[in-house]
This record gives sequence, structure tokens and C-alpha cells, in this order.
Amino acid sequence: MIRVFVADDHTIVRTGIKRLLATAGDIEVVAEAADGRQVLNQIGTVGCDVLLLDLSLPRVSGIEVLRRVKELKPELPVLILSMYPEEQYALRMVRSGAAGYLGKDRSENELIDAIRTVAQGKRYVTPAVAAQDEKKAGDGAPHSKLAAREHEVFTLLCEGRSVVEIAAELDVTPSTVSNHLARIRRKLGVRTVAEIVSYAHRAGLIN
Repeated sequence: MIRVFVADDHTIVRTGIKRLLATAGDIEVVAEAADGRQVLNQIGTVGCDVLLLDLSLPRVSGIEVLRRVKELKPELPVLILSMYPEEQYALRMVRSGAAGYLGKDRSENELIDAIRTVAQGKRYVTPAVAAQDEKKAGDGAPHSKLAAREHEVFTLLCEGRSVVEIAAELDVTPSTVSNHLARIRRKLGVRTVAEIVSYAHRAGLIN
């Protein structure tokens, strides 16, 4: 039996996932969390084979949860299930340690297949993302030049977090976040947070 830890901030989504996985026969949900802090508090004691992780979590973002979980349990497969576009986020998340990435617009059967795949220690990405990996598509886009931490700050800014909130979430000082922000503005060629969000919309990174 594949034991899954489900992390998503929407109760209806977690409930739907649990009902779906119960039909698989070889998968069971053994824990769930509604925010990133809950994941980090439970992950050390919950026995699970796969962490199914949303990126848009309150308190601690899914990106930061992924980073910390891979430090705590490097052998634990983390499958990202997110509303963020696969073509913009999948490769970066896999390169950051995720075992796979699925958009929430994917089918129920594909989610089950992905869980089974990463539970076997394999990587799961869609064919389109695999092709993108081979071609290294999008490497010329300004946001592709962001370092891992800069991209995390960038994502949180686009979610509406303030510098102080980001600092608390990442456990760094506000001045450190401001330094990241300055580099983000320079790399994207923008001057304000509003222009950063506008860039993200134009690039298809957020809806």
C-alpha cells in the first residue's frame, strides 16, 4: 500500500483527493495538512511514501516546504500538484528536488499514475515538460535567470506577500528579502512590485 501525505489549503480539494485515491486500491491517505507549517510539523513523525504537495500554501509556501522536506527526508518523493503552469514551474521544481509535477487540470487517472511512479523512485513529468527539459526551452526568458531563492521570493510576491511576511516565512531578515527583491527587479527589468506582478501575468506564470 502506498501511503500518501496530502498538503493543500482547500478542504474540498483534500476531500476529493482522498476519495479518488481510495478507489485506486493500492493507495491510502495517511495524513493531511492545510498549510506549510502543518506539513513541516508532521513530516518527521508521519510514515508516508509520497508527499503530495500544493505550491500555494499559507504560512509556509510549498516551494519552501519542498526545500526543507528534502533536507529532512531526502529520500521521500515529493509530487507537486499545483495550479501554476507546468511549462513554467515543473522543471524548476524537479531541479529543486521534486520527484514530479502535475497541473491541477490533469486527469484523475494521471494523478494516480504519477503517485505510483514516484513511489517507485522514478521521476514523473508530462511528455511536454520532458520535451522542454531536452530542449531547455525558455532559458532566454528573464525569469529563467532567477536563482532558486530569488524565484521563491518572486513567487511569494506574486501571491501578495509583503517583504516582512516573506522574511518570516523563509526565516531570514527583511533586509535579505529586500536584497533578493533588488536582484529580481534588475533581472526582470522592472522597478516596482506591481511591475513584477504584471510581468508574471504577461509571462503566464500566474492567472
